[in-house]
Amino acid sequence: MSAAALSRNLPRLAAGAGALLALTVVGFVVAQNATVTKDVVYVPTPQEVVDAMLEMGAVGPGDRVLDLGSGDGRIVISAAKRGAQAVGIEIDPELVEQSRANAKEAGVEDLAEIRQANIFETDLSQADVITMYLLPSLNMKLRPKLLELKPGTRVVTHAFAMEDWKPDRQQDSVGREIYLWIVPARVAGVWNLERDGQQIRLTLRQQFQEVGGTASIDDLKIPVEDATLRGNVLRFALRIDGQLQSFEARVEEDRLQLDPPWRATRAAIAALH
Repeated sequence: MSAAALSRNLPRLAAGAGALLALTVVGFVVAQNATVTKDVVYVPTPQEVVDAMLEMGAVGPGDRVLDLGSGDGRIVISAAKRGAQAVGIEIDPELVEQSRANAKEAGVEDLAEIRQANIFETDLSQADVITMYLLPSLNMKLRPKLLELKPGTRVVTHAFAMEDWKPDRQQDSVGREIYLWIVPARVAGVWNLERDGQQIRLTLRQQFQEVGGTASIDDLKIPVEDATLRGNVLRFALRIDGQLQSFEARVEEDRLQLDPPWRATRAAIAALH
């Protein structure tokens, strides 16, 4: 394949959740059990890894699962068997037909849908769980869209991470690495907290799900301690009058629903790094 043709076809060279592509300067490295379909090197994901990915993503009845680059449909089918409404996005027409036939044979065609489409032109916003097995460069191209999803959306990948966005969880499955991210709410900025006449100005900095910052009480500035962010649930502690007070907040756009109850509104927004 020419360099120009390779450039045009790179998005197709990642056959997603059921595929692994290896590219070297001398051509394709075709792994054991690989099937070459047009310009795709397709290697089935072991079913043990598929099951581990869905377990890591806590996929269950009522979930909406979106598999980007769905290959022969095995993740879509396995998610449907767990009661999820699963959709696979695959650009190769032969794999689309094969995966639809596989879903019918498995008896899950009512819950498993395969769409022939480009993953970069697909609306991701309705998914509760997104699964991927793509090259690192494609993960990074998708990352901005993933970070815009509703807080709490679970993203599970096989083999490849997303650079400085650290996974919330990582594990080995039969020698393969799998990763989980929980899309974080945007909490960076300044928040005003008020209760019974007491006021706290909370300034938070954020790098993905990692949070830190300071709190100003009257003329005293204290550090935010023990901060964690998982989806839209923010936990932190402040040492007030010598006592460490813990807070738990549900992030709702420009408000924090705090326990213990404080009135908390956002005064300024800062960038998420």
